[in-house]
Amino acid sequence: MKQGFFLTMFLMCILNDSNSYAQTSKRPNILVIFSDDHTNQSISAYGSKLMQTPNIDKIAKEGAIFKNTFVTNSICAPSRAVLLTGKYSHINGLIDNRPNRNFDGSQVQVQKLLGQANYQTAWIGKWHLQTLPVGFDYWKVLPDQGNYFQPDFVEMTKDTVRYSGYVTNLISDFSLGWLDKRDTTKPFFLVVGEKATHRNWMPAVEDLGAYDAQQFPMPDNFFDTYEGRTAALEQDMTVNKTMTIGDDLKMNINYDKPGMFGRLTPAEKLAYKNYYGKIALEYEKVKSDSIALIKWKYQRYLKDYLTTARSLDRNIGRILAYLEKSGLAENTVVMYASDQGFYMGEHGWFDKRFMYEESLKTPVVLKYPKHIKPGTVVNDIVVNIDFAPTFLDIAGVKAPAEMQGKSFLPLVTKSGKVENWRTAMFYHYYEYPKPHRVPPHFGIRTMRYKLIRFYGPRNEWELYDLKTDPTEIHNLILDQKQANTILDLKKQLRSLIIEYKDTEALQILNSN
Repeated sequence: MKQGFFLTMFLMCILNDSNSYAQTSKRPNILVIFSDDHTNQSISAYGSKLMQTPNIDKIAKEGAIFKNTFVTNSICAPSRAVLLTGKYSHINGLIDNRPNRNFDGSQVQVQKLLGQANYQTAWIGKWHLQTLPVGFDYWKVLPDQGNYFQPDFVEMTKDTVRYSGYVTNLISDFSLGWLDKRDTTKPFFLVVGEKATHRNWMPAVEDLGAYDAQQFPMPDNFFDTYEGRTAALEQDMTVNKTMTIGDDLKMNINYDKPGMFGRLTPAEKLAYKNYYGKIALEYEKVKSDSIALIKWKYQRYLKDYLTTARSLDRNIGRILAYLEKSGLAENTVVMYASDQGFYMGEHGWFDKRFMYEESLKTPVVLKYPKHIKPGTVVNDIVVNIDFAPTFLDIAGVKAPAEMQGKSFLPLVTKSGKVENWRTAMFYHYYEYPKPHRVPPHFGIRTMRYKLIRFYGPRNEWELYDLKTDPTEIHNLILDQKQANTILDLKKQLRSLIIEYKDTEALQILNSN
């Protein structure tokens, strides 16, 4: 009898452990590929004619594409802090990229909450938050911005190790290596932090010249005169004047000088010298003609940027192929997103920062097998404060009240509209004057209108009707016909400022 009793208890324990494991293993893995400065205009799923991005497109085709995802503060480090915390910059404490602004890792973050829910967590690649990661089971990150070739990585031992190779390939190698060695009894949350496509757009050697046969059309507003928009007039981020012939466009480079070009191996230096040496001959022909030169700079900018993005998309394909081959694809949520948008010559610019569409919007594609219908299109307003609550929702974890976003999972897993979903979003940018003289500003973006309040060196409002003026050329703030619209938008803006507890913005709003 005793033997039978103990045998029964033993089998019950095994069964309970097995059920516990089954419940854990059924919880979806979450893999986030988070790039830098990669914009909708360069992704074919968003209708780009500049290049094809078949692997990003694959995620969209097998899941959902979000057409109106916006960032709260269009700049690198703050966007990463928002992803982790689900809170605006003024709440999580990281408002800009300045070296003395350090991210407070002690605060509540998504990976900590997932870890408490038995997820194995990791961040690999670009981090850019000054302080080292906290609350991950594993991390391996680039110091600061990192380098494209022979990059350094900070290890969990806090040692900095230099690796041989191209950064996008290495980040994929390390990510796939971690997936191979992870604890398979737990679901995982992995962020693959890409350096690409950040300035200065150094392509992998095998991709050099990939778009040389193409001549890209200039945006209609490339030669924008900024009439009625003083902040836009006074910025310092134009392809014409700000983009450098040397570091950015790679003319007359001293490859023996320490720095990003000095990291190239002898074979890579030879490939770069041969390729950009030929491009230098083009430069010599146009450098004395101001109009020809700016057009040449624009073409070179796009070709370097897109060639760098080519490697990014290829490596996304590597990761997707791994998930398929390893049998993980069916139970893994994959999200691709960028930290913000970027200008591809619109208004004559590169970089981001402004609340205008090209930098306010960010790409998001998401697949969740058996839960999101392939080919789903989401036009509702989503904000990057929603990322963390969504990851938690996917894992079955309740988001804490301090997170200011809300899960957008219902937008893609329920039919029809979600009741009480937001119809407007709030934005606040801070960093001034360096590096691009974009004055601080905040504002509201609805499905049709955008109202912006510049402050600091400027004290001005701007209003755009995105239905009639999608490229944001005509500032309507002085148009008497818009008086009621402006009053309504200011009322909505005040409500959002109060909702998100932005005391600085409220003080400025109350000042006039």
